[in-house]
Amino acid sequence: MAQTWDDALRASGYRVTPQRQLVLEAVARLAHATPEEIYGDVRQTARGINVSTVYRTLELLEQLGLVKHSHLSHGAPTYHLAEHAQHVHLVCRQCERVTEVDQATVRPLVNALEESQGFATDVGHLTVFGLCAECRPGRP
Repeated sequence: MAQTWDDALRASGYRVTPQRQLVLEAVARLAHATPEEIYGDVRQTARGINVSTVYRTLELLEQLGLVKHSHLSHGAPTYHLAEHAQHVHLVCRQCERVTEVDQATVRPLVNALEESQGFATDVGHLTVFGLCAECRPGRP
């Protein structure tokens, strides 16, 4: 996997720096992590890195198509590897658990929006908020 990251950076004219590698590794390890969470993880290995470096690196990695962001709350976006981005997020408003479901789950909605509105849905950024099975009232 790291070789693919290295190749993508070099092919776009960027150097493979330790900071970029650490940020990519943290995104892969943490999955849906905010820039602050990624910063905290990277700081365990590289004490000299600062949060602005993490933000700039995430921006570059997203431009290169290596990571993607999602908005799972009103706060900071969360980042995950682009190769794992083919899913829809279900976010429980009570316990804040994030569940990933296959895009095929929402295909009927996407098709209905296309047919009735001519709307092309960006399913990779789709987040559905509600209550998970454990938090729904009246559920055992």
